[in-house]
Amino acid sequence: MAERGRFLVLEGIDGCGKTTQLERLGSWLPASGLMPAGARLVLTREPGGTVLGQALRQLLLHPPGEAAPAPMAELLLYAADRAQHVQQCIQPALRAGHWVLSDRFVGSTAAYQGYGRGHDLELIDQLAAMATAGMEPDLTLLLELPLAESLRRRGHRPADRIEASGEAFLARVAAGFSALAQERGWCRLDASESPEAVSASIQRQLRQRFEREGPPGAR
Repeated sequence: MAERGRFLVLEGIDGCGKTTQLERLGSWLPASGLMPAGARLVLTREPGGTVLGQALRQLLLHPPGEAAPAPMAELLLYAADRAQHVQQCIQPALRAGHWVLSDRFVGSTAAYQGYGRGHDLELIDQLAAMATAGMEPDLTLLLELPLAESLRRRGHRPADRIEASGEAFLARVAAGFSALAQERGWCRLDASESPEAVSASIQRQLRQRFEREGPPGAR
């Protein structure tokens, strides 16, 4: 029976460099010596990590016409995306001994729909527990970036529906990520540094965590 793989998550506000770091980790981690022989690295994202999730992502971020979801519908759609993602993608990969690296997970829902939209955090935690069956990441990496720098980096790129919610909303989200990181023991990284420096910091954190712990045992 294969040892359970590891589940890693990148979190942060838009513009913090998650996509860049996901790609860099996708090249570095399989050759790092941290993963057991025969293990694959599965790169995924929320929303949109499954075929169903891709349709939900379109509805959530780029809805046509008057199809934009109301706040509670938005929260439930994210939960539906996560339930499908966990059951169809993440859990099977981990059971097979593979490692999974996801661009966003439950922390983003707490930050955007909780701190940003004002939904009850206890309700969000309950929905997360249902969608994930209690599964949690082995390590969450928060790429922290001042909101002003996030807006500068985005420049004139067209905003999706969430990004277009306004600067006050995004400020609440950024504050939410900081609060969540402190409460949940996430690894916090300075995303205002160069991509190379951020990558080096992530690699150090992964080596410290997983070389110290050794190969993951079945659980």
